[in-house]
Amino acid sequence: MFHKVKSVTALPEYRLTIQFSEGVTKVYEVGQLFEKYKMFSPLKEDRSLFYNVTVDQGGYGIVWNDDIDISCDELWANGKTIETPFDGLMAFSDATFLWNLNESTLRKAISYGKLVNGVDVCKFGKQWIVSVDAMKREYGEPVNT
Repeated sequence: MFHKVKSVTALPEYRLTIQFSEGVTKVYEVGQLFEKYKMFSPLKEDRSLFYNVTVDQGGYGIVWNDDIDISCDELWANGKTIETPFDGLMAFSDATFLWNLNESTLRKAISYGKLVNGVDVCKFGKQWIVSVDAMKREYGEPVNT
């Protein structure tokens, strides 16, 4: 199962918060890898390197440099799920990928009242956000997971 990483933030004590496209946020303990895998030791030796973590192109994981990375599957499986005010929310682009829909389908669902603005969806600037629950209610379980 593929869990696309949307964002990563480095925290003190060698922890990361990872936000996934499914609207789930997890905390991952990188410190546990220092003894297990030597490739992660530069992160412990150079704290500024640790804080320079980014999302891999395509959301397939996170990277620090060409030698140090962690896959999205590892982050999903071994990260601890935490609750945030943004849980269960996703961008239209993520919803269209996960449900294999066109973005115009979701816009039409709003105009027809299937997805209610202010309840199921909300627009922030140019970006539409939709709840996972509303997507499951209207379109069933995601097909691209």
